[in-house]
This record gives sequence, structure tokens and C-alpha cells, in this order.
Amino acid sequence: MIGAMYTLYYSPGTASMAVHLALLEIGAPYRLELVDIDKQAQRSADYLRLNPQGRVPTLLIDGQPHGEVAALLLMLADRHPDARLAPPVGGAQRNDLYQWLAYCSFSLGASYRDWFYPRDLGSAEHPPMVRAALRARIEAVWDRVDGHLRAAGPCLLGETLSMADLQLLMYMRWSRNMPKSALEWPALKQFASHMRARPSWQRLCELEGLTEWRS
Repeated sequence: MIGAMYTLYYSPGTASMAVHLALLEIGAPYRLELVDIDKQAQRSADYLRLNPQGRVPTLLIDGQPHGEVAALLLMLADRHPDARLAPPVGGAQRNDLYQWLAYCSFSLGASYRDWFYPRDLGSAEHPPMVRAALRARIEAVWDRVDGHLRAAGPCLLGETLSMADLQLLMYMRWSRNMPKSALEWPALKQFASHMRARPSWQRLCELEGLTEWRS
């Protein structure tokens, strides 16, 4: 599958980052299609035909659109086993990969959406109690992941880089303007330093025009 061509519908700094990073790590040819969220392009009729939820990313695989970050990362890992971004199917580490992808998606992805989009919960901004609860929920994840990295790092699967690390790095970046950044946890800070030194991350920042949290 190394010669496969993909099309990634993306918006800089959003959930498409992890998939973009995976494509760079894999080295497969791909094309970027900007979805201008500031102009509500994700709600256009053309985009909704690709992604009925009106969210990024969408990845065209063999001409067919697919969504959901964790799922896309697994699809790419399966199509490009030589990239070694997922352990072999059936092994204990593969099970760990599934667990980390799901845990971060549900515990961080969902909480971040509530944090950044209070209108989804019916208000222009969160009452202090709701905001405090969301912050506590996110920081509890950082507590758990930091403890895991200290005990079994440097990556989520130990010495082996995986799709789960790419997803985690994306979520860590999203914390940069929160009351307590993920970088305030020592093992997470070390993890981020290692990941942001990779050529794939530097190239992603160049292509997406990202300057904040680049290194």
C-alpha cells in the first residue's frame, strides 16, 4: 500500500493533525484539502456529503471518505504495516494500542469539545462549576498518562512509537492555553520534547502554518 494516494480534508491545528502526522510518518503520497472552519466550510453541502457530521478530518481512502481520528489512524496502520506504527494484530501491545486510542478519544476528545464549544451544551459560555469540572476531567487524564509514561515510557507502548502517541501529542497541544498545560506534568513534557523533535512534526507545522507549541 506504500504507493497509495490519500486526500486529507483538514483544518490547521484541529483533530486532523494526528492523521496528517501519521501520513507524514508513513511517507505515503497524499493531498491536502483545506476546510476553512472560520468560514463554516465544514457545514457546506459539498463537505457534508463527505462527512455528514460536519467535522474534520475526513480522509479519502481509495476514493471513499472516512472519518473519526482513532479509526483513521488504525486504518492507516493496517494499510502500511511497514511503517510500524501499530503492533501486530492479536498481540498484547496491539490491545494496548486500542485501549489508548479509545481512552484518549473519549476522555480527552469529548471533554475538549465541551470545553471549546460551550454552545454544544446550550450556553454561550460555561458556568464556573461546569468549567471547573471539565478542567478537572482533562487534568485527571494528564495525571494518569504522566504516571504511565514515568513507569512504562518513553512512549505509550514503551519504547515503540505508535499511532497512539501521534494522537496524544495532538491533544497535548490543545492544552497550551488552558489554565494548566499538559507540559506542566514532567513525563508528558519529556514526551512532548521527544515528539516535537521528530521531522514529521516540524514538517506538519510548516505545512499547516503553526507557530505556537512547535518546539
